[in-house]
Amino acid sequence: MAVTQRYGAGHRILVSGGAGFVPSHTVDALLARGCEVVALDNFVTGSRSNVAHLAGNPRFTLIEADITAGLPSLPGRFDAILHMASPASPTDFAKLPTEILKVGSVGTLALLDRAVTDAARFLMASTSEVYGDPLVHPQPETYWGNVNPVGVRAVYDEAKRFSEAAVMAYHRLHGLDTAIVRIFNTYGPRMRPDDGRAIPTFITQALRGAPVTVHGTGAQTRSITYVDDLVRGILLLLDSTESGPINCGTEHEMTMLALAETIVRLSGSASAVELVERGADDPERRRPDLTLARARLGYEPQVGPEEGLRRTIEYFAADQPSLGYSK
Repeated sequence: MAVTQRYGAGHRILVSGGAGFVPSHTVDALLARGCEVVALDNFVTGSRSNVAHLAGNPRFTLIEADITAGLPSLPGRFDAILHMASPASPTDFAKLPTEILKVGSVGTLALLDRAVTDAARFLMASTSEVYGDPLVHPQPETYWGNVNPVGVRAVYDEAKRFSEAAVMAYHRLHGLDTAIVRIFNTYGPRMRPDDGRAIPTFITQALRGAPVTVHGTGAQTRSITYVDDLVRGILLLLDSTESGPINCGTEHEMTMLALAETIVRLSGSASAVELVERGADDPERRRPDLTLARARLGYEPQVGPEEGLRRTIEYFAADQPSLGYSK
């Protein structure tokens, strides 16, 4: 299956959360195609440094705005809207619960209304967290999930599930051209070192020579996706006429213990791996079924975990040169 590019030079794209980790890489890819991009971000978790290299680019506009308080004035029409705004790390769930709920509800509805006005394609960045702690493995898009609606992770899980429901409601009611991508664990440059997710936490600890802290026994798994592979999948879905939901990730499933040990080895660290208490509702296994992505989008991940982790370690080490990391 080959998807023909729909969006490029002459197209205007709105990206919410555009200064965040994954969104900023998506912005780069859209600009490389020749698109004009307007990014919205309230900088609760996004960073101006993620898009600082775009300063002076005449096809890029960064607007500080909180979409849960209403969209700012955005003259002109957008050809596509990518809703990618939301705090997304485990530490955010406890610190920013209402912000997560609002951006996944009020924010989603505001952007959907704008998409109806502009007759724009609307792509919703959802998450593998909609599957909760899955009882089916790997997880196909037809699986409805096993989610605790009142647990500490529920603010994120249920906000994304609400967003998916809203997108499909607008698709059915208004005939809106929509797409939902379910993003699996993604890593790479521009992640926040203190965001609480496993890979930046392990890398930062390893580079400092501190104990690398693995929750529980470390037998729980994740399938890790390098950000370049994810962005390629997102743009394939954007260009397609598919409405989704469609999983996007890789099948590189690793235990958390193996992931920690790999990061220690690749970073040349002397850190020991230390087991600590496991958080509530932490999923036991996570791996996408990519059958639909392959059949409908021609999607195939290309960056293996060793290469992707090495690139990510190099990024983090650039801020800590005294630690002596070498390629």
